[in-house]
Amino acid sequence: MRTTVEIRDEYRARLLEIAARRGEKGFSHLLDEALSLYLESMDRCNEDRQRALGLHGVLSEDEAGRFEERVRTLRESWR
Repeated sequence: MRTTVEIRDEYRARLLEIAARRGEKGFSHLLDEALSLYLESMDRCNEDRQRALGLHGVLSEDEAGRFEERVRTLRESWR
């Protein structure tokens, strides 16, 4: 399907460079590839979110509190 999309000049230039290295005239295939990767990533993110939500209630309140405290300690040590 043909459509019109506005992209930044620097993106267009880089896409044309990559397409040229691949021996392609335009960058439609690159956009198709990029969109495919992005949509797959979003699907995985949504699946991960659903799995995480499915864990609700698996830990007791006490276990959840200890886990939260360990996570907080780890996050503070990253800084």
